[in-house]
Amino acid sequence: MIGRGENAVRRRLQVSASSELEVELSWFSLTDVGRRREVNQDSYVVAPPVFAVADGMGGHSAGEVASAAVVNRLAELKDDWDAGESNIEALLTQAVSDIQVDAGDTDLGAGTTVTGALLSSEDDMPVWRVFNIGDSRVYQYFKGALSQITVDHSVVQHLIDTGAITEEEAETHPHANVITRAVGFNEPPVPDYTSLAAIAGQRLLLCSDGLVKELTDLGIQYFLANTSTAEAAAQALVKEALDNSGRDNVTVVVIDIHSVGDVVDTGSFILEDEAETEENA
Repeated sequence: MIGRGENAVRRRLQVSASSELEVELSWFSLTDVGRRREVNQDSYVVAPPVFAVADGMGGHSAGEVASAAVVNRLAELKDDWDAGESNIEALLTQAVSDIQVDAGDTDLGAGTTVTGALLSSEDDMPVWRVFNIGDSRVYQYFKGALSQITVDHSVVQHLIDTGAITEEEAETHPHANVITRAVGFNEPPVPDYTSLAAIAGQRLLLCSDGLVKELTDLGIQYFLANTSTAEAAAQALVKEALDNSGRDNVTVVVIDIHSVGDVVDTGSFILEDEAETEENA
């Protein structure tokens, strides 16, 4: 496991050199090896404008090497507010080479999922470029509704899409852990992208599948809706995953947008000291 970057509260960021528009964010990253694994093969990076989670796979330490290679490369985007899809793909391609060198020869090979969000601008307005390879996910929670932004690259997702099984059947399917796309295994990385407006009052969740193995979407929505800060949300989600069984490594990154320019969210998120004041009132 490797974590790159630092957590932050109420950080103001200017998302484009050509615009004075600022966004104010808080974010918190948290990872745990889980109850049944000896090694944490998840890694993450929180280095604006990039936030990402990677879930490694492979024999022995190969998965850990693979996920670390990806986040180390993505961390090179720190403070690069002109970065875009081509930069992401170039760094992921370099990560494939890094994995091949660092992991060496393994019986199972070495690879990793990756999912993330790159903060950028379009027409002088902030947007997230959400990307993913594999079955790690990005969710949006906004105005009481939870949306899964990414689509899993997995066998069960394909079966759901073709109508072969239901979402309920997918939860217990024997191939639930089989993904169809990864970074590594000497294959070119092919991310999917989604553009998402960055708006005040928005909460993003990036997570490895160790979270969604233990919590349903309703459970995830509950904890995102009932926690006042990014830190509290991340801690609650990881704790619940561990309490529910903790069968896998679990990693989460929670990002809150407090304001975009003059537009300020007044109700969704509260600083921890403000929450404590309210509780003691």
